[in-house]
Amino acid sequence: MSCLWLASTTSFFNFSFLPKYTVYFAQGILYTLLLSVVAVALAVLPALGLALMRLSKNKVLRGLSGAYIALFRSTPLLVQLALIYYGLFGVAGIQLPSVYVLGYINLAQFIPGAVALALNSAAYVAEIFRGGILAVDKGQMEAARSLGLTQWQGMKFVVLPQAIKNILPALANEVITMVKESSICSTYGMMELMWGAKTVAATTYVTLGPYVLAAIIYFCVNFPASKAIEAVERRMRRGDTQ
Repeated sequence: MSCLWLASTTSFFNFSFLPKYTVYFAQGILYTLLLSVVAVALAVLPALGLALMRLSKNKVLRGLSGAYIALFRSTPLLVQLALIYYGLFGVAGIQLPSVYVLGYINLAQFIPGAVALALNSAAYVAEIFRGGILAVDKGQMEAARSLGLTQWQGMKFVVLPQAIKNILPALANEVITMVKESSICSTYGMMELMWGAKTVAATTYVTLGPYVLAAIIYFCVNFPASKAIEAVERRMRRGDTQ
């Protein structure tokens, strides 16, 4: 009886689809990782600009940055993805070539997804940058100014290098978060891991197994990565105390 249940379509442990559909999960995790890394990489420079705007003495710049961060942090990522996918790349008429990378990554779908995730991530990374900059002792800027550096030079050569060291673990955590959040791109046919699980479930009628396998893959990627980040953080703290 237990063997029959394990083989049923509603079993959590029915992985009978694997021999035929392993490629969906292998390609899906590669797509997911590539999408996540590209999105966070695209978010870094806009996020740094937003953080500097938030710290500016100019009320207009502070207001624009605050409005952007509030907008993207207060609305669902799914809504943002829809507006960018159908609005920016649809109604606005931005045509993308239907070029396939690695044989299955369609740039016409990949780029809107990466842009949507990057714009969303920029709002969070901006706050990471701002926190990292504020964590640097104010005396560092004063020392830089006393040496004849301008405000911008002091920020560029003295404050930002120290701030970046402080935020690297948080930035790595943002990549891990993006690995999970990128699953929402499956809604628009982007062939990442969740899309693979949904496609296998619909094709084989094995309703739970593909999602359980997807969860295991996400865990096997994110848990070791988070532990590695914690180890790096501990190492950096030891270096600071020494």
